[in-house]
Amino acid sequence: MVLPQERIYTIEDIYALPDGNRAELVDGRIYGMAPPSTRHQEISGGFYYKIRSYLEGKAGKCKVFAAPFAVFLNEDGRNYVEPDISVICDRSKINEKGCVGAPDWIIEIVSPSTQQMDYGIKLFKYRTAGVREYWIVNPSKQTVTVYDFEHEKRTGQYVFEDRIPVCIYGDLSINIMDFLL
Repeated sequence: MVLPQERIYTIEDIYALPDGNRAELVDGRIYGMAPPSTRHQEISGGFYYKIRSYLEGKAGKCKVFAAPFAVFLNEDGRNYVEPDISVICDRSKINEKGCVGAPDWIIEIVSPSTQQMDYGIKLFKYRTAGVREYWIVNPSKQTVTVYDFEHEKRTGQYVFEDRIPVCIYGDLSINIMDFLL
């Protein structure tokens, strides 16, 4: 007896989705994405502004991108994600379609429908792909879980009122309450 095989999707399937449908592709499985909430957008915009201002002041090589921004984690055609915030320091990874390879720092803002992805599947994928730092921001609990994959020194749990140190930048810390209305 032959068992039915699950279909393996590719990036071409993501691009073939009807206009307005957003999805991510992890190991050949498609995960639909709901529109973000107002609170989500407020937090994402605050991060983008804070990080971009910091990077402009440093005149460095790193760039920050807010979703929707395509990240092709592997060159296998089966992994495509749209992190809420991506910081990329190797500009050779950036092309017209997005980022090919792992960003240096990724921030995901959790919604009720993305918790399993953000805390489980993406945590594993980002770590194994070579992301140096990963933040999971949970607006409903007002917590931030920081993973310092590069050194493991600052991995920990923070609350929105904390001044959270950025692992890849020793002179940057972020207090989320600074940009919430």
